[in-house]
Amino acid sequence: MSSSRPASTAKTTGSAGGTGGVQSLERAFDLLERMADAGGEVGLSELSTSSGLPLPTIHRLMRTLVSCGYVRQQPNRRYALGPRLIRLGESASRLLGTWARPYLTDLVEATGETANMALLDGDEVVYVAQVPSRHSVRMFTEVGRRVLPHSTGVGKALLAAVPPEEVRALLGRTGMPAATDRTITDPDAFLAELARIREAGYAIDDNEQEIGVRCLAVSVPDYPTAAAISISGPAGRVTEAAQDKIIPALQDVARQLSQALANSGGAG
Repeated sequence: MSSSRPASTAKTTGSAGGTGGVQSLERAFDLLERMADAGGEVGLSELSTSSGLPLPTIHRLMRTLVSCGYVRQQPNRRYALGPRLIRLGESASRLLGTWARPYLTDLVEATGETANMALLDGDEVVYVAQVPSRHSVRMFTEVGRRVLPHSTGVGKALLAAVPPEEVRALLGRTGMPAATDRTITDPDAFLAELARIREAGYAIDDNEQEIGVRCLAVSVPDYPTAAAISISGPAGRVTEAAQDKIIPALQDVARQLSQALANSGGAG
């Protein structure tokens, strides 16, 4: 995914930065995020260009990250994100799901349907939290489940924020297998659907992942990682008429999640 991260303006590695933190730590985490934005593998010169930091500073920071296991050096001398980040990411996803559950519970109360939260992880969508509906007939998606984004409401909501050329590249890697006969399997039609989602402000999975199930989803604004929330239920209950009640509830909870994170100091 493309990044709008500004070049670093810090001057002295190891001194306190403008936020009162340790500048070398801020720079190291900034480099990790730039690596993620670049697809997980970069060269030192690319990092220097994007960050504005001198090569000796970047080399020193990367050497430290390599020794800690957060970055690894490839045989071609480029640098890739390291395996120790996997454990951190998995723990953070679990904690994020726990933190979001009260908000999803409010969404269930407002809509009567199962509420979900999902993240975009590489080319897949991973569900990190769910609160089930109280109806005896309800939808259930296992937390931790990974799905391709093109046939899900949360996947569409997440990809609507991604530049079209990057979406095409993702679809080229994953393919567009049909989960049902309603699944969109043509890249041009899918990009047109994403344009509709950007204009409308919400995504729909209309029997596209599972026959008889409809989902409505919105992205969470200003989140540090691409996240979306959704409700899912039987098509007989999640009707077009019900959307008038469900979509505002989804958008309100998404704003609450974004605001709560900002108030906790988690957003930059």
